[in-house]
Amino acid sequence: MKITLIRQCTKFRLEQFRHSLVLTLLETHKRDQHLLNPTVIDSFRGYLEEVNVKSKATPGSVLITTAQGGSFCRGFDFRKKRCRLMQLLVTNKLWCINSIRYVRSHAGGSEDKAYKEMNDGFKDVVKDLISLPMPTIAAINGYATEAGLILALSHDHLTMKQVVEPYLRAELLSRKRSYPGYFAALIRSKVGCPLARRKLLLRDVQIDAEEAAKIGLLDWNHEVASEKDALEVAKTQADELAKKEWNGELYAEMRQLLYPELCKELELTSSHSC
Repeated sequence: MKITLIRQCTKFRLEQFRHSLVLTLLETHKRDQHLLNPTVIDSFRGYLEEVNVKSKATPGSVLITTAQGGSFCRGFDFRKKRCRLMQLLVTNKLWCINSIRYVRSHAGGSEDKAYKEMNDGFKDVVKDLISLPMPTIAAINGYATEAGLILALSHDHLTMKQVVEPYLRAELLSRKRSYPGYFAALIRSKVGCPLARRKLLLRDVQIDAEEAAKIGLLDWNHEVASEKDALEVAKTQADELAKKEWNGELYAEMRQLLYPELCKELELTSSHSC
């Protein structure tokens, strides 16, 4: 079956496969975790804008988001910030606790500032996904943690591979970070079971495909990949969805009406009030 390349850069590739627009997070090195920083987030939004335009030109389109390698997305990227801190430590020959505090204060802002910057940018990615005039599927073959979990849940449907390693996890408690309002609103909107929400947010539990099906995030019969990978299952599901030939604007509006609390957090409005 013909696959048409639409656009590609170092981090992303957008292709068309029948009615599916497949957006892939590319593996740039071994064990790439597909971390999100402001540059990646801006690029992501550019690709979603392209998807939006393509969907309007091709009725019945479905977006599939997936990733190469063993991770779907492991969340926000603080590596550059930490690297810069270490460089200043070495330059100034400072190694005690007070010195580390000094260096952090001279590194162009703390990790908290970087976290806020990435959160604000990523909020727009979630908003873009919730606004797309087409069905969306996240095909998860690897780990989806922290912002990666939110990226996955921002799609209408999930497919996961039924193996030991791929899992969903909030990881905010273990990373000692608070929940942005839209993170919590999305999890409350998409995870219907209170016990499951407590597991994700208050116990920081890993959720595999079997558990995800139990709490209603996956349809065990149609969205769990036992022999094939999650992307192949997603493509099959996309073919079924495409047969509906959705009215894109109506589809986006119905999605927003389904999640009023999330719409309020994202400051999304439609012809009907969220």
